Amino acid sequence: MNYANQLNGGSSSGISAPPQTVVTTATINNNNTTATSSPALAAANMVLNDPPSSDSEPEFIDNSSVELRGYLSKWTNYIYGWQPRYIVLKDGTLSYYKSESESDFGCRGAISLSRATIKPHESDELRFDVVVNNYNNWCLRADTPEDRMHWVEVLRMYKEDSTSTDTTSLRRHGSTMSLQSNTVSVASGSSLKKTQRNLKEKVGEIETFKDILFGQIETLQRYFDACADVNKGMDKPLDLGDGLKAIDFKGESITFRATTAGVLTTLQHCLEIIVENDETWKKKLDREIEKRKKVEEQNRKLKEEIEKLKRISYPGPDLEEGPHSTLPEDEFFDAVETGLDKIEEDMQLRVKLKLQSQQSQISTHNSVNASATENGENDDVDAEFGTGALARSHDLWEEIDRVCLEQLHYARQGVGQDGNGWQIFADEGEIKMYKREEEVNGMVVDPLKAYHSVKGVTAREMCHYFFMPEFRNEWETTLEDCTILEKISPDTYLFLQTHKRVWPASQRDALFWSHMRKITDGLDEGAVDTWIVCNNSTNYSTQESKNGKCVRIFLTVIMACQTHLPPGKTKADKLTRDDLTCKVTYCSVVNPGGWAPASALRAIYKREYPKFLKRFTSYVIDQRKDQPIMF
Repeated sequence: MNYANQLNGGSSSGISAPPQTVVTTATINNNNTTATSSPALAAANMVLNDPPSSDSEPEFIDNSSVELRGYLSKWTNYIYGWQPRYIVLKDGTLSYYKSESESDFGCRGAISLSRATIKPHESDELRFDVVVNNYNNWCLRADTPEDRMHWVEVLRMYKEDSTSTDTTSLRRHGSTMSLQSNTVSVASGSSLKKTQRNLKEKVGEIETFKDILFGQIETLQRYFDACADVNKGMDKPLDLGDGLKAIDFKGESITFRATTAGVLTTLQHCLEIIVENDETWKKKLDREIEKRKKVEEQNRKLKEEIEKLKRISYPGPDLEEGPHSTLPEDEFFDAVETGLDKIEEDMQLRVKLKLQSQQSQISTHNSVNASATENGENDDVDAEFGTGALARSHDLWEEIDRVCLEQLHYARQGVGQDGNGWQIFADEGEIKMYKREEEVNGMVVDPLKAYHSVKGVTAREMCHYFFMPEFRNEWETTLEDCTILEKISPDTYLFLQTHKRVWPASQRDALFWSHMRKITDGLDEGAVDTWIVCNNSTNYSTQESKNGKCVRIFLTVIMACQTHLPPGKTKADKLTRDDLTCKVTYCSVVNPGGWAPASALRAIYKREYPKFLKRFTSYVIDQRKDQPIMF
């Protein structure tokens, strides 16, 4: 279909109608057939009606006067698909409306063609896309391939004209338009490049004016040359009156040409100076912008560091432990993990300093005497220690005895019995740890069971260091304070234990009784003795937290240890540490109280329990390696 005949056609009335293009241009009068009465009038007419030539530039058409409108199908979404939309190109903007009747109520979307790319579809001959920066994409379809071709050609022509208009150095105008109609103030350009472009345009316009003046001078020169030829036959010189002499128009025209050329040269030189000066300032501006960017980036980093330090130093309630905490679970775990690592590092440093102090101040002789003293104390331990006989009269004894027997039975059960859902979560050499995932009122209370085999110590030695409060601060890294509320008997204590706070978790404490007992029945094959330590939370005492802000932990823990000797050996034989093997079973159920993310708690348990068991057993081995064997 030939759309050339419809450039000035009527409006479209449907989707099938071709797009309407409206072009408004200045009227160009190239009719130079009118007779002139004089050569001067002919010259003036030539200036105002510059005849077109084959090598002249095309007349300029203002893009803002071009309008293209019509119906196209536009892709909306995967639900509604292609929908008819009324598309309008006007004033450099491609906009669309739901229908032509709604065009007075505002467009539904618009794209600036100066930054757009028009892409005909490779396989669909009816479709083309208008894309801006690969983000804003209009998928459009015409009714026929000719329609699509027309839209694409007009849009591309408009885009090319817009681009060339921005970069051209001189605009040509119709002959009936004023020579000053396209003058643009240099000061109107806000940017450096626009200023330079406008300056070049002005110089180009001056050159155009110069060409016009030269043409006028040549016309006048021919006219006066003709007059001179006519007057050559006269004998009497030309009388101009008032004593005026004949003017040398040829010399004057040469002088005028030289003057205008000099003016243009000077203007060009001024332009070069201005451009050079602008470039210098532009470089300075670029350097200042770069410096500012660096300073702003440095300032941003410093602000982030300050905010981070503020959050660490003054953590708000939104980052504290609780159901309304805004701290993500992974960050909660990372913060707790970092705090625990710091506590452990401090503990290792204290132990190292303590050992160095002992080695420098205590001689070997004193060490031997100290060992002998300890052995004497061990020999003097009451024969009833570990039987609970001295605690039977206490109000808590019934609970202590019942819980100890229950936990011993629980510890002796295997992890594969009754299909009880034990899952192994740590397997590191002799250490094997199992868990069952359980929650009570949304709190993680996963039961944990660990098996370990330790060389060089006895069951009683393991339980002795686990039970006695004077040693607890040396292997329990998170312990802040341990208070003996009541010494029920030498083998039974009531403790209030406060743990260090690890931000963002709240500080916690535990009120529990601890009982150490020797087991004489149901020994495993090959075991020479069995000792247990059982800890269990109690409400027997109404003791409050020391600072009144701790979250109370509820726990049930048992450590059951058995001593094994090589076949054929007994406790009566002369034994060395190499003959000793201690089988450890550690079980715990801990309700941390308060609120904490379940995934973070389980991650902490998985990390801390193996470390605790390794740390404690290593501590006992180190403490007993030079000491007499204690059964």
